[in-house]
Amino acid sequence: MTQHGYKQFCPLSMAAEVLCTRWTMVLMRELVAGSTRFNDLRRGVPKMSPTLLSQRLKELELAGIVERREVPGEKGIFDYRLTEAGRDLRPVVEAMGFWGQKWVESRLSLKNLDPSLLMWDMRRNLNPSPLPEGRTVIQFLYQDLPASKRSWWLIVEKHGEVDLCWYDPGFEVDLYVSTDLHTMTAIWMGVLTVEKAGVKVVLTGDKAIGRKMQSWLGLSPFAVEPKRAA
Repeated sequence: MTQHGYKQFCPLSMAAEVLCTRWTMVLMRELVAGSTRFNDLRRGVPKMSPTLLSQRLKELELAGIVERREVPGEKGIFDYRLTEAGRDLRPVVEAMGFWGQKWVESRLSLKNLDPSLLMWDMRRNLNPSPLPEGRTVIQFLYQDLPASKRSWWLIVEKHGEVDLCWYDPGFEVDLYVSTDLHTMTAIWMGVLTVEKAGVKVVLTGDKAIGRKMQSWLGLSPFAVEPKRAA
């Protein structure tokens, strides 16, 4: 809760004191999406300092929104789980996301590019159903980024986990996706499709996987909201 507050008895004011500090609603997005470990939460908010993340988690815990639990058998490792009050915020978080998708101009949202957040979001929303049985490895190459941030790998088990690597995992790659960060973010947010991106997305490798990219990509959960702002 903010130190000074609004000094109003209105429930909206009191809720805003808890939720409207910097990064808090973005952190709530990660918690609602299912991340529970500190490092996983950091991946969803890569530009938030670890110190501030710890502070916001503590504030949410004190507000009764998050419960911190020690992981059995892992000394010093904690899970951060939403309480009933926290779970009740899901429609609030989703409503804010849909509002942003609908009313915030694309040119403004697409100025805030972040490959770490994009790939982490893709990892947790990817749809493995259209992919072949067994393991599928997809490498994304962002040609406009420096070498240290250019290559990312998604390792998909048809009936298991989807892993994200920013270093070569050593597996044979089934599909290479060569593009730029702006184009891939626009596709992910539903502003653009793989087909309409044309030559800005170059697919090399398994043609069947490439043809189904729009299906397995999954897209942002907010992409279904039609844009009203250009």
